[in-house]
Amino acid sequence: MALQNIGAGNSDDAFYRYKMPRMITKIEGRGNGIKTNIVNMVDIAKALARPAAYTTKYFGCELGAQSKFDEKTGTSHVNGAHDTAKLAGLLENFIKKYVQCYGCGNPETEIIITKTQMIQMKCAACGFVSDVDMRDKLTTFIIKNPPETKKGSKDKKAMRRAEKERLKAGEAADEELKKLKKEVVKKKGTSKEGTTKSSSSRKKENGSDEDHTSPTRSPTDEKDDDEDEDDVQWQTDTSLEAARQRIQEQLSAVTADMVMLSTTEPEPEKEKPATKVSDNPGNGNSMNYKTLVGELKADLKKGVSANELVAHWASLHVSPQEKMSALYEALFGDIEKGFAKEALKKKNYLAAAVAEEEGMPLLLLRAIEEFSLKSTSSALKEVALVLKALYDADALEEEHILQWYQEGLKSDNKNSQIWKNVKPFIEWLQSAESESEEE
Repeated sequence: MALQNIGAGNSDDAFYRYKMPRMITKIEGRGNGIKTNIVNMVDIAKALARPAAYTTKYFGCELGAQSKFDEKTGTSHVNGAHDTAKLAGLLENFIKKYVQCYGCGNPETEIIITKTQMIQMKCAACGFVSDVDMRDKLTTFIIKNPPETKKGSKDKKAMRRAEKERLKAGEAADEELKKLKKEVVKKKGTSKEGTTKSSSSRKKENGSDEDHTSPTRSPTDEKDDDEDEDDVQWQTDTSLEAARQRIQEQLSAVTADMVMLSTTEPEPEKEKPATKVSDNPGNGNSMNYKTLVGELKADLKKGVSANELVAHWASLHVSPQEKMSALYEALFGDIEKGFAKEALKKKNYLAAAVAEEEGMPLLLLRAIEEFSLKSTSSALKEVALVLKALYDADALEEEHILQWYQEGLKSDNKNSQIWKNVKPFIEWLQSAESESEEE
């Protein structure tokens, strides 16, 4: 069965994970009894996670014709002869109104009917709640025929968690087994007394060296001897002069001087406090931190490329976390709303910064956390949308986001609003991971 991406805006994305079958129609009957049969309406509705009766009714409302979906046979009919292209266009409008999230455009939404008989869609990816326009004719039909509640979702989540714990336990057991094997290999031949005793016993059993020729040495014996030589590390001279000599031999002159400075007391005259940034850049009280943010903003106003900005950013003599916090504030400090859209526009700067060295993704996540907590309420509300945008742009990986979230729940700031806002996106990540493993 031919598949296509859900949503016309994603039609060119070859790696889009949400797909549905292409619509197949068939004209039946003649004269006044002519009808259009949507042959695979059940499969399409299943891919959209919506009842097939909703899509069939929507076609009837938009075309001004009678429509009916038979629950027993699974057939969908609309009175009149209609082209497949026309019905496919109406289906795209249905997806925009009743399937895709109004915040992130993700089709993983669930229809909710409030106590005041209003229709909302809650996104499982970003947690955004979309308000459906109640002036549409289909809303009356949805309220009279609400969607069935999902059953067994808690059981499925429990099974997924148990499966993940089982896999982690298996990996831990494999690691322990590898460590034990390495320890057994290292212990072979470490005892000199044991090796001399074994050699003397062999001589007694096999006779003197004059009676028998020495057996050929196997590669494994030579390997054990090499391991014996490698294990004798305790005879290394650890004096200051020996350390100085080794450093001079192995390192360049400049690097050796930097290393040897650590063996003496630091000289306060050589410190340059004027170039240091405050240890707590988030408080905004340090003039040096403000100057750093101002320099990065000036570069952005000049229209420098991502590589040029990150090259200047990497040359700053401050801690990596301070640099990342300053870069994020320079990019988003002047924004009041629409942080997710700005994240998509400026994703190249963040992706280039994250690629500088290992560990940068966690520093970026902490900078986002710090900025969201101290900035406007809009930044805190849209933090999940920002993470989703950076995740889709491959600037952040799933493992780093989950690690940052787990560390946050264990910290002193575990009751902060940011973790509640991020939780729907984390649950979506975990469910998507388990679904891909099942597939």
